[in-house]
Amino acid sequence: MHAAPDWTHDRVAAARAGTNPTVLARLSTGWAVIGDTQHLPGYCVLLHDGGAEQLLDLPRAEQVAFLADLALLGAAVAGVCRRRDPAFARINLEVLGNALPRPHGHVHARYAWEPEERRRGPVWLYGGERGAAAHRLGPRHDGLRADLAAALRGAARPG
Repeated sequence: MHAAPDWTHDRVAAARAGTNPTVLARLSTGWAVIGDTQHLPGYCVLLHDGGAEQLLDLPRAEQVAFLADLALLGAAVAGVCRRRDPAFARINLEVLGNALPRPHGHVHARYAWEPEERRRGPVWLYGGERGAAAHRLGPRHDGLRADLAAALRGAARPG
C-alpha cells in the first residue's frame, strides 16, 4: 500500500500554497477541485477555506455564500458535462460533513447510461466501485479538467 501524497493531508492548505493539483478555481468561499475519482465524469468538490468544522458553524451570510458557490460549481459542471456527453441527465449536490472536518460540498454529474437501480439513488450506492483504480484521476482527465477550469474562470468570484 502506498502513502497518500503530502497535499492530500490538508487539501486547503495545499490549495493556498499552489501544490494541490486538483484545484480548478478559487471561489469566494473556498476551492473548487476536481474529484480524485471520476467514476461519474465531472465529479467535483467545493472545499471551504476557513476554520469552521461544519456548515452550521459559519455565520448565516457565509453559509449562504458557500451554498451559492456550490450552486455555481454545479452549474459549471452541468454545462461542461452536457457538452461532453449527450447522456448527461442532471447534477446532484450534497453537503455531508462526516469524513472531512470542514464544510465541503460534492457535485455529482448523473447520466442516462447509469444502471437504473443506481441512477435513482445517491452515488454512494456504487460503493467501492467509485474508487476503483480505473476511475482514479489521471492524465486522461486533462481535457475534462481544462474544460471545468475554463467554465469556472468566468464565473468565479474570488473573495
